[in-house]
Amino acid sequence: MDKAEELFEQVYERYGPSLYRFCLLQMKNPADAEDVLQDVFVKRLYQAPRFKSPEHERSWLYRVALNLCRDEWRRHRRSELPLEAAAGVALPPEELSLLEQTANLPEKQRTALHLYYYEGYPVREIARLLGVTVPTVKMRLKRGREALRKEWVEP
Repeated sequence: MDKAEELFEQVYERYGPSLYRFCLLQMKNPADAEDVLQDVFVKRLYQAPRFKSPEHERSWLYRVALNLCRDEWRRHRRSELPLEAAAGVALPPEELSLLEQTANLPEKQRTALHLYYYEGYPVREIARLLGVTVPTVKMRLKRGREALRKEWVEP
């Protein structure tokens, strides 16, 4: 195994599952999420800068994934498949259910909630990743939580 393959395996093991969930939430289609994920790792392998820390690398990967997902949506306006189509994905049923509910939110709220709750990013880091202010992220989280609460209360 050459050095590039070894690097790819290490990075994929470390970030692959969480990036896939993120891409799936954005793309709402398992095949499209896999395509975007592959593009993220190709960029990581061949175009990534030198990273100062694992957190810097993680932030870069999520930023690239978000940009690629947005580009795909703009280019193709893909049809949305229900997330049940991802049932073969190694996600617990309760997590798949939460992903389905979150997937119905507007992209900005969905992204903020995912980065905050699933990936554990602090609000300040989410703001930096998305290129918005901290109050903007807080408002997106608040509105996203309110929308989810409303959906849960009014089945």
